[in-house]
Amino acid sequence: MKKSEKVLTYFNNSFNCAQSVFTTFGPELGLNEDECLKIACAFGAGMGKQQHVCGAVSGALMVLGAKFGKTLHEDESKKEFTYKKTEEFLHEFESQNGSIHCFELLHCLNMNIEQDEIKIHEQGLYETVCEKAIKGAVEITERLISKE
Repeated sequence: MKKSEKVLTYFNNSFNCAQSVFTTFGPELGLNEDECLKIACAFGAGMGKQQHVCGAVSGALMVLGAKFGKTLHEDESKKEFTYKKTEEFLHEFESQNGSIHCFELLHCLNMNIEQDEIKIHEQGLYETVCEKAIKGAVEITERLISKE
């Protein structure tokens, strides 16, 4: 199964956007599914349902960090390389989606306000905006990893 399909399987089975993106890459990062789901859980819905940075973005950046990030005994260049990949990701994601912020992506509707949550469902934003965001986040991440 392609990663762009696998991410939707997680998302459509009640996992949040961050969990869906990060867990899609977990096995190739040496992490099991449950570890990924737990690590990424708090980042969903824009950081714990606060609608800040989109969880798809957070999940993808966790992947880039796990893949390229600096460890205890490595040179600063690893950190700088990871920052470069992060910048590339953010630029491309924002170009594709118009924002990296959950609140803006969901048409400035607040998922913590009942009337807005109803509008989000009526407009099908989770099925359109969020699915596009997580699928795109996976595709961008795959490209950035393969350009290594």
